[in-house]
Amino acid sequence: MSEPIDWLPDGTPYSPRFGDRYHSENGGLDQARRVFLQGCGLPAAWAAQPQWRVLETGFGFGLNFLVTWSAWRADPHRPRLLHFISTEAWPVSAADLLRATTAHPELAPLAEQLHAQWWGLLPGVHRLAFEDGRVLLTLYVGDAQEMLRQQAPTADSVYLDGFSPSVNPDIWSAHTLKAVARCCRRGTQLATWTIARAVRDALAECGFEVQRVPGVPPKRDNLHATYNPRWEPRARTATLPDVAPQASAQQQHCVVIGGGLAGAAAAASLARRGWHVQVLDEANEPAAGASGLPAGVFAPHVSPDDAVLSRLSRSGVRTTLQQASQRLQAGQDWGPTGVLEHRTDGTPGLPADWHAGPGADWTIPAPESAREQAGLPPDAVACWHTRAGWIRPPQLVRALLREPGVTWRGQCAVASLRPLPGADAAASTEWQALDAQGQVLAQAPVVVIAAGAGSPTLLAERWPLQPVRGQVSWGRYAAHLPPPAPFPANGHGNVVPSFGVGQTHNPAEQPTERGWIMGSTFERNVTELPASAPDQLAAHQGQWNKLQTLMPTAARALAPRFEAWLAAAGEPADGAAAPVEHWAAVRCTAPDRLPIVGPVDSSTLPGLWVCTAMGARGLTLALLCGELLVARLNGEPLPLDAKLARALASERM
Repeated sequence: MSEPIDWLPDGTPYSPRFGDRYHSENGGLDQARRVFLQGCGLPAAWAAQPQWRVLETGFGFGLNFLVTWSAWRADPHRPRLLHFISTEAWPVSAADLLRATTAHPELAPLAEQLHAQWWGLLPGVHRLAFEDGRVLLTLYVGDAQEMLRQQAPTADSVYLDGFSPSVNPDIWSAHTLKAVARCCRRGTQLATWTIARAVRDALAECGFEVQRVPGVPPKRDNLHATYNPRWEPRARTATLPDVAPQASAQQQHCVVIGGGLAGAAAAASLARRGWHVQVLDEANEPAAGASGLPAGVFAPHVSPDDAVLSRLSRSGVRTTLQQASQRLQAGQDWGPTGVLEHRTDGTPGLPADWHAGPGADWTIPAPESAREQAGLPPDAVACWHTRAGWIRPPQLVRALLREPGVTWRGQCAVASLRPLPGADAAASTEWQALDAQGQVLAQAPVVVIAAGAGSPTLLAERWPLQPVRGQVSWGRYAAHLPPPAPFPANGHGNVVPSFGVGQTHNPAEQPTERGWIMGSTFERNVTELPASAPDQLAAHQGQWNKLQTLMPTAARALAPRFEAWLAAAGEPADGAAAPVEHWAAVRCTAPDRLPIVGPVDSSTLPGLWVCTAMGARGLTLALLCGELLVARLNGEPLPLDAKLARALASERM
């Protein structure tokens, strides 16, 4: 449940848990601007910086974030990227958040954007994105000390906020302030409204130079501190092995190998940070490989113990939703329709108390209406993924490659990579991508291998990556006809019953055709393309059999097509167009079925990175992996739980 709030007669929110107001009786807006923003020397301190990282203890209703975001928007000398990291043990409800923040008209438009993403805040790390990904709010939901030690972000400014030390001593304890200090670099500015002696002493012991400054009425004094310890701080414990330092502006050039979803995601994330990125692809068009799937499903994974893949998939879905909503045309290129998961093994999938908290924003037991629309029998077990839907991957890839700073080059088949001739590989500052004849296609200080099933060759078979062929069945129908079913379904296979076919450039223009798609096979160590006629027919038959259990209403709607098609052994009658079409590609997976993101070998091959092995979950995980890769390259806060980042790290291989 969300944190309960009482509202005082003057409109100030009050916490029953701590018996205290959320901000000064004179209003939180003045406090946010004068105590925190100006107290840390902002916006002047961040002028012309590539990025700025603000760390806050105690998000509350987000006024400090909104004021900082507003100052960033108004500043012509703002950093290219603003990171705001905040801890919060007890998130308030979305309704209370909106009520508190829209009370300030100048912040209302920003508050409404924050409110739209304020959902599903389970314990852990949540990345919310604004301003086309240039203002990033990373929420640590949980105990501040524990989360800061786990995530270990680097902060350029620190806002120490929270309820009074007398009612909430934990967030002001010496242990928490030590965790804050470990996130600071020498010169980090810290501001807070409290001048409690215990806080001043603890900050001084942690290496801060502390001074009182004039306060915001009714307080006479506030506190300002600068991290400048008399000793040389110990090297920070990295959340991931060999996290690279932030690349200098002179070195922000990168070659990405692979024009599919993983490569496009990495390229777009780099370009948003000001990198110049060349994407090399062997095909004539982007998304020619496994990312050329006509349409696919993105949805969270569920498990009774909320395992790694479940938590990872939620972070991925949130990132996919953010970027799809910015880049794609709803209804034509994607649809946040929700997805029905038919649990054909009969297990509920969800933790026992899942529906009682923020997990219900993600997934709930399927309502009766959805089960009826899918045609499931009364004893069927199903979940409803509210935050899920379908996407046309080629459209997403093209949209990502349109990010300013990205250049796509087709017909550039990279056969090998080498350090700049004459340079020591262990100290190389340039990599060259070569074709089969040994000609240089491109060179840059950083190369990212994101070639899907082609990655093992470029990695010299360094890791035991497995090719997996996937085949799908799909077809078309006139746009004015009712779709085979109202929403996608997954479980034993998946089906997208309605997606736009073709490409329209006018948002008001409706497609004349729509499509349906079902699949996919998962054929390990099979690389033959195109699939043989017998293999195609077997795939069609297998998917048709799955569909009849997965979503009976869709099966009934498609039965006339499939039954005639299969009876004719996959041969269209009298040269007519095939009622069922075939598509196949080869994907790549790691032994643990998780993506691989990070340096190939930072000690002997510096500058060579990888973002691959998305398997069948590229729509759910590729965009998140692109952000993780850039966070490691740029020294940014991680976009997800550090434990999950380690589960994806290339070092595990």
